[in-house]
Amino acid sequence: MKETKLIIKKNFIKKFKGGYPLIFKDAILNINDLKEEGDIVSLVDDQNKFIARGYYGKQNKGYGWVLTLHEKENIDENLFLKKIKIAIEKRKSFYDSKDTNAFRVFNGEGDGIGGFTIDNFDGYYVINWYSRGIYKFKEAIIKVFKSIVEYKGIYQKRRFDTNGMVIEEDSFICGSEADEPLIVKENGVNFAIYLNEGAMVGVFLDQREVRKAIRDQYCKGKTVLNTFSYTGAFSVFAALGEASKTTSVDLANRSLSKTIENFSINNIDYEAQDIVVEDVFGYFKYANKKNMKFDVVVLDPPSFAQSKKNRFSAAKDYKDLLKSIIEITERKGLIVASTNCATFDMKKFKEFIKQAFIETGKKYEILEEHNLPKDFATIDSFPEGNYLKVVFIRIK
Repeated sequence: MKETKLIIKKNFIKKFKGGYPLIFKDAILNINDLKEEGDIVSLVDDQNKFIARGYYGKQNKGYGWVLTLHEKENIDENLFLKKIKIAIEKRKSFYDSKDTNAFRVFNGEGDGIGGFTIDNFDGYYVINWYSRGIYKFKEAIIKVFKSIVEYKGIYQKRRFDTNGMVIEEDSFICGSEADEPLIVKENGVNFAIYLNEGAMVGVFLDQREVRKAIRDQYCKGKTVLNTFSYTGAFSVFAALGEASKTTSVDLANRSLSKTIENFSINNIDYEAQDIVVEDVFGYFKYANKKNMKFDVVVLDPPSFAQSKKNRFSAAKDYKDLLKSIIEITERKGLIVASTNCATFDMKKFKEFIKQAFIETGKKYEILEEHNLPKDFATIDSFPEGNYLKVVFIRIK
């Protein structure tokens, strides 16, 4: 297969040799030589000396991914087999678990091949493709994957743009189709999953350990507010942790039926809980006006959110959002502050927290911190891949 040579600027050579996997525009001298996504690329210095090999595939993070630092290693089925097999073996404890059957089995660059992920939902696997480039290797990757795992069915989500739209059709690939909903378990708790309903199937697996901590340690006898609640996963765990009451708030109309469903399949009386379909920002104003206070507040907004009246960017607005939360949290209450925004690190996130408390004149202490769970593999050479940041904050 023909390879395109990309000449790397001198000041970035050490970075790639150190294992940095993302091929990014500012590092390339001859960016115009890139032609078709899916093409193999060799990274070389200005003396044509080999640095690394990868593929060209545009996604929001860059122009492709390095897959090997070995000049004689080709990008083919053997490479895919080796890396996917290692990833599966690393998840053995998850496969052996009796309490959890929903987890990630391949996490892109964290497992050695950037651009796609694979999640397991009780034997039904979902492959997320994030660029046209990696999608060109679809047949080889699926062939290899099928040779390694026993599966009930395999689905795919094409998460790259075409004419500004995310492709979501043709989800089912092979095997048998899952029930709708498919009931899966996480730490003994049931979730209703829909594998044919677009990019989001019903639960974010990266928050598993956070949900467990909330249930096991922080909710007994407490009032819990779950903001940007989606399908109510945090609320379900809080209710099972003997919260006195949960309140789930999300703008999406479907959040109501999805949250009711998740309460019901866990034998929780949803009518004893509050489920509010409303702009979260508007709800904060309402709660403040009514002098409502909560013992525990979960704040897990998307990196970007927009409603008719509000626009939110985690990188710009998280501090002010947290100030709104502080005002409706009881003294000695708990705030679970979370973000999946990859443009800033935990140190910067803690600065947002510090400033929010300074500006509200309140004191706090940090009880625990979380990043991605172990099935969401990351590598030290690509710290931005460990995007999840969660801080448990006690108001003094």
